[in-house]
Amino acid sequence: MSKGSFKGETGDVILDDNGEREPIFVVTMLDISDQPNSLMQLSFTNNTLQITKNYNDESVIWANRGGKRPLYKPICGYTGTECPQNITTYILIGVGLVLLLLVATLGGIGYAVREKMREKDRLTRECIIPFCELGNLKEMQSTEDVKSLELNKSMKSLQSSQSGASTKLSSMDNKKLETENYSHFLYNREVVFGIKYQVRVRIFNEDLTQLRKIKQLDHDNLNKFCGVCTDAPILYGIWKYCQRGSLKDLIAKEQYVGDSFVMFTLMRDIASGLIALHGSFVGAHGMLSSENCLINDRWQVKISDFGLNMIRESQPMSKRKLLWTAPELLRENNRKGTKEGDVYSFAIICCELVNRETVWNGVEREDDVDEIFYRLKRTNVAVPHRPQLHPREEVNNNLLLLIRDCWGELPTERPRIDQVRSMLKQMVRDGSQNLMDYVFGMLEQYASSLEQEVEERTRELVEEKRKSDILLYRMLPKQVAEKLKLGEYVEPEQFSAATIFFSDVVSFTTLASKCSPLQVVNLLNGLYTAFDGIIDTHDVYKVETIGDGYLVCSGIPRKNGNDHAKEISELAFAFLRTVSTFRVDHLPNERVNLRIGIHTGPAVAGVVGLTMPRYCLFGDTVNTATGRIHISTTTNHYLTNIIGGYVTEPRGEVIIKGKGVMETFWLLGHSGDSNIAFGGLRSDIVESPEPI
Repeated sequence: MSKGSFKGETGDVILDDNGEREPIFVVTMLDISDQPNSLMQLSFTNNTLQITKNYNDESVIWANRGGKRPLYKPICGYTGTECPQNITTYILIGVGLVLLLLVATLGGIGYAVREKMREKDRLTRECIIPFCELGNLKEMQSTEDVKSLELNKSMKSLQSSQSGASTKLSSMDNKKLETENYSHFLYNREVVFGIKYQVRVRIFNEDLTQLRKIKQLDHDNLNKFCGVCTDAPILYGIWKYCQRGSLKDLIAKEQYVGDSFVMFTLMRDIASGLIALHGSFVGAHGMLSSENCLINDRWQVKISDFGLNMIRESQPMSKRKLLWTAPELLRENNRKGTKEGDVYSFAIICCELVNRETVWNGVEREDDVDEIFYRLKRTNVAVPHRPQLHPREEVNNNLLLLIRDCWGELPTERPRIDQVRSMLKQMVRDGSQNLMDYVFGMLEQYASSLEQEVEERTRELVEEKRKSDILLYRMLPKQVAEKLKLGEYVEPEQFSAATIFFSDVVSFTTLASKCSPLQVVNLLNGLYTAFDGIIDTHDVYKVETIGDGYLVCSGIPRKNGNDHAKEISELAFAFLRTVSTFRVDHLPNERVNLRIGIHTGPAVAGVVGLTMPRYCLFGDTVNTATGRIHISTTTNHYLTNIIGGYVTEPRGEVIIKGKGVMETFWLLGHSGDSNIAFGGLRSDIVESPEPI
């Protein structure tokens, strides 16, 4: 048979060229219903296998196995040792980590956004200060709450870090707590001041952003902005308080140190503050003046009142406050200002420092202010109108040239503020030195010289005190004077026994009639000077001298037992010896004779008067002594019986003025003395027996 085909018992029979049958295989399976189902047919034609599929999806073949083909090899191999790792767990873990990271990222982003919003709200609340949080210093100045507050940390260098608000507030005059343009408050346990604005403006979101940026500005020469108060009776701009006030106040009061280094340092601080402003979003100050250049406790300049353009543009401004403003800004009524305009204002402030007086020579009349404005705003003038530079002391000429360059008429010709600061540094002999170090150095020198001066003045004071004490001790007993110096009251004191001495010049009236008043004074001065020298060698106290009368006591105020009679008696002998040799210069033939009365008895002593206090004696003992030219019975008893060694002679009974008849004695001298009792002198005394 040749090539061909026919229908056989099992199907088609195909013969090839050689007459051999080409095999045909049919793959049959039982379906889900157990019916045979032909899946594919395999045939060989010319030794080529041809496969004819009777299905479209392989899942039909494996319908009884869930539609999945069985593995050609067990998962774990034929030996069960080749099980693959289960990556599902890793996939789940990875997916979980990714989800967790995603959640964390989203949470972090959400938290950051929330915190940013909260920070924004917080900054907004800080920028807008409720009026209820501003404490009234007038009402709180005397309360314990204010007294216990700890204020500015920068005061550590000059004050204790624990100093309270009462210390700081006590230095502030109550009149300065409330002025026309400013008010002082207590905010967050610190003293702040509020600038009063006559207008009310609405604060928008962009304004809040601006306020937040101003609040975040931090520089050594920029004052700290605290916020604005919109719910007060008037609108306030709140700034940190500086202890030494404004530069304008210090110049007006001439309280700042006029040293050139201090002046240059203040200028340099202002320039540094302007550099910080010009390099920030603020751009320019616009209203720079010595009034908003504040000075803290470390003599550091802090520029204030900057950046609030949203309020400043609506605020009415007096011409006096615009005296520092550049002419081109005055012509344009530009409140925002420019960097060149700030340089002009800086030059005006430097002129104030050099002249040591406020702007435009302290102009006060409004007519003068109007005249200045008219001249400033004029254009096309040969010489622009500017303040006069007349320094009170020698100033670096380069500084004067720099000031003139800074207030030039054309803004483009003015130097930049950073160039100004560089030139200022070159003019200072030690630009790296800090102002506080310089001030402390000056204070040390001053303290050293002051210490020497104090020592010298102390020595002078001690010497003057010594002289005053000597004079006081001559007027009053030492123990009495010491009590009076201590402010103590001197109680009158009773003395049971004391001896009183009284003397006067015999026939003094006759002697005085022969002298002029000046000669009388010289006579008594010479006599009493000699007596005073004798008193210093005896335990006695000189009570007073009245005319020619000389009153001395012993046993008062210092008690000396029974020696008071002896001391007075020896004093009387010494007086008589002195008088025997005393001569009157203008009456050489005249002799001065004494009448001496001595009496012993009780007495009372005390200080009389406050303006010119006197130590006075009171009692019969004093009265008796003044009426005698001899000794009384009591004194005679002390000298002869108690002390002994004295010779007396009875005189008999005599009439004593105010006392009546009393028995008296003559004091003659010491026992065993060859020249008893100065007989010649006694003869002189007897010549005038009448009592004083």
